[in-house]
Amino acid sequence: MKMVHAFSASNVFKFVFIILASIEQHAVVKSNPLCPSEYPKFGVPIYKGDIDMLQFAENLEHLEADFFLWSSLGYGLDKIAPELVMGGPPPIGAQKANLDFLTENIIREFAFQEVGHLRALKTTVGGFPRPLLNLSAENFANIFNEAFGYELVPPFDPYRNSLSYMLASYVVPYVGLVGYVGTNPKLIGYVSKRLLVGLMGVEAGQDAVIREYLYERAAKVVHPYNHTVAEFTIRISELRNRLARCGIKDEGIIVPPFLGAENRTESNVLSADYNSLSYSRTPPEILRIVYGTGSECVPGGFFPKGGNGRIARQFLDKP
Repeated sequence: MKMVHAFSASNVFKFVFIILASIEQHAVVKSNPLCPSEYPKFGVPIYKGDIDMLQFAENLEHLEADFFLWSSLGYGLDKIAPELVMGGPPPIGAQKANLDFLTENIIREFAFQEVGHLRALKTTVGGFPRPLLNLSAENFANIFNEAFGYELVPPFDPYRNSLSYMLASYVVPYVGLVGYVGTNPKLIGYVSKRLLVGLMGVEAGQDAVIREYLYERAAKVVHPYNHTVAEFTIRISELRNRLARCGIKDEGIIVPPFLGAENRTESNVLSADYNSLSYSRTPPEILRIVYGTGSECVPGGFFPKGGNGRIARQFLDKP
């Protein structure tokens, strides 16, 4: 019995020693002049006015999270991270996509990134229940019909194959990216700014992956339609510009030289302005696009009942 007590005491001593060593090592890292804190010593971490603007982004993050999760895994946020749903309704028409190995791996990674984005946002600035989302093939078909100006036959189905899915994905992340660019100069808190640029960096990466995937296939005719991949991207970008009603802030993967980098390229792997800087959009512009109505006051499209959060709801309250 005495040996047991001695052995236990020895283990406790070792455990305490390990904990103290870990604390000391952590303290050394924290005070390492080569790794200073990324935050300023003075200032407001999260300014009150930042909260609504960052919460607005949760609408787009919810859209991306469930679209990517369902398409790659066959189930969504309700199973992966139900605490982030906060009692919101399940999405309409979400389903597993018929993806090849490469595309499924890409989209699965995107999906889990979006889960992290939602967690970061909601733990930092709070959140709201997931809004009702329409991820049905019919909704995407309507978007592409509107983009081309006539009814595609058979109806466009984002879940049909990998190429169709990546064309549908072209519709989504870029809107969130330009929204973050537009929000950035309005934020005051240093924690708010760090959160936003962290989100924006990954959204930009996602958009770049999607655009490169499509650019590599730019001349490929999308079966069974008599339109190339490049034409699809051009039509979607033109549609978003029309809906947003604020000029050219969106470009396909092939452009006339006057829209290319330094007016010298027709390739357009990354969409950018005259100085090759990212375009930006305001919340009203974004809502006009994702509602598909051209009005921030009239819900529809991906958000049949509108977005959530103070910014989105205030537009719905207007006559």
